Amino acid sequence: MRLGVLDIGSNTVHLLLVDAHPGARPNAYADHKQQLSLIRHLDDQGAITTEGVDKLLLFIREAVSFAQRNGAEDMIAFCTSAIRESANGPEVLAKVTDETGVHLAELSGDQEAAMTYFAVRRWQGWHVEHLLNFDIGGGSFEIAYGTDELPSRAVSVPLGAARLTREFLSSDPPKGKQLRKLSGHIEAVLDDTLGHLGDSIQMPEHTVVTGTSKTFRSLARVAGAAPSSEGPFVTRTLKRKDLKYWIGKMSKMTVDQRAQLPGVSEIRAPQVLAGGMVAHAAMKYFGVKRLVICPWALREGLMMGRLDALLMEGVVGRDLDPWVGSLNLSSGAETPGFSLGVVSA
Repeated sequence: MRLGVLDIGSNTVHLLLVDAHPGARPNAYADHKQQLSLIRHLDDQGAITTEGVDKLLLFIREAVSFAQRNGAEDMIAFCTSAIRESANGPEVLAKVTDETGVHLAELSGDQEAAMTYFAVRRWQGWHVEHLLNFDIGGGSFEIAYGTDELPSRAVSVPLGAARLTREFLSSDPPKGKQLRKLSGHIEAVLDDTLGHLGDSIQMPEHTVVTGTSKTFRSLARVAGAAPSSEGPFVTRTLKRKDLKYWIGKMSKMTVDQRAQLPGVSEIRAPQVLAGGMVAHAAMKYFGVKRLVICPWALREGLMMGRLDALLMEGVVGRDLDPWVGSLNLSSGAETPGFSLGVVSA
């Protein structure tokens, strides 16, 4: 079936349409997105401005029309920190529902971290036991860790790249005092976060550490990783020592100069430095020398979770025909086998 996932993020608003069915790799069919940057449409009281709300409503109407024209059979819509933490978030959500008919599910920071981890786990598979994921958004930074499909620990902190740029890096290029103040703030927030987590995150030597989000992809590209044109199956990594080098270089660049770096778009150029500082601080705190870039993140996690739910509800079925040697092992299947006392409903 063709599923739609509407993601209202701090930087980008994005509708992704995917052809998917249980047991198969989801294939992107089409997408519609806009660099709306809701986090830039905040007034002094932290409320989304009238202009920002109007732009959001316009995009959502366009997204619904796009999904309908392209044959979407099901669509989920959600928002993250940009609306969740705005002073008028509840009013904005109500206005979206009233004027577009779309109900935006408001994800908590922990849910955002957990569902992103879920996508990474599906991508990495079970050859990875201990998994730690970092995700830097525009408004928040998520950390999730576990050994199962869903994490045993998930946390979100207000260290988003756009948020920190707005609050700390007003000069172009930033002044040394601003960079030191931002660095101290990041360390203080991470100290507090790690204090709450305590010893609950155990990282054996073979732990796989991943980074998701456009910020991590951009940082990896700047540091020499393959461009997006080579596809999602190329291994991309980011080393802490390379990140430190590029943070030093970018801190002396203007926004226009950063926009000339490979993998850095014009809209991301102002915030890539702050994002790099968060990434480096997190890698240092957890003793991570190298991480792997994962192409799947929150949208894919929610899409696969939705597909799983539809399968369990019986809305969609698993078609066994395409696979060689497929075997129906359901409780009601009339196939040779044995019983351990499992009674079908």
